[in-house]
Amino acid sequence: MFTGIVETTGTVSAVREGEGARVLTIRAPEVMDDLAPGHSVAVDGACLTAVEVTEDAFTVEVIGTTLSRTVAGGYEVGTRVNLERAMRLGARLDGHMVQGHVDGLGHFQGSREAGEYRLLDFRVPPIVEEVTILHGSIAINGISLTVNAMPGPGLCQVAIIPYTWEVTNLRGLTPGDPVNLEGDLIGKYVGKILAARFGPSSPE
Repeated sequence: MFTGIVETTGTVSAVREGEGARVLTIRAPEVMDDLAPGHSVAVDGACLTAVEVTEDAFTVEVIGTTLSRTVAGGYEVGTRVNLERAMRLGARLDGHMVQGHVDGLGHFQGSREAGEYRLLDFRVPPIVEEVTILHGSIAINGISLTVNAMPGPGLCQVAIIPYTWEVTNLRGLTPGDPVNLEGDLIGKYVGKILAARFGPSSPE
């Protein structure tokens, strides 16, 4: 379980292609203190297992569904990624409940300044849109964000404070770039219960 509060960004330092898998080494000295093989790390919001750990880097294997549902298939040496170690029981939940299970890819539409913050627009797939509400939570590249507006079908807008803009990889996005999306966990459970009781469509 994660909170969507990015601890730092790391840099992909090596990529090795395997049979249906990609082996990635990520340099991130800031998160190595208590990281050990077998521990989970959210990499751009995707929960991955560290299989090797050195003094300043860790290695993960990305396979199957994760490759098809996340941006990991496009990582290259030098790619900047958002990182968060798994939360500890008893720690403050500063963001929202994030599983690290990416629901699908969204696409960055553009951003604009609005005083001291920025408004970012994303196109989101139906599986995420159906559990997203105004002022609710959404995880974009592993960042816990509040939905600022839903300006049209399949669109989601978030507001970014300067701190988040500086310490995450959002500022490196260009229009059309894909991002990992995880819909609100509570919304998923509510949707599942309603579908079981009333069918796929919401009751009138």
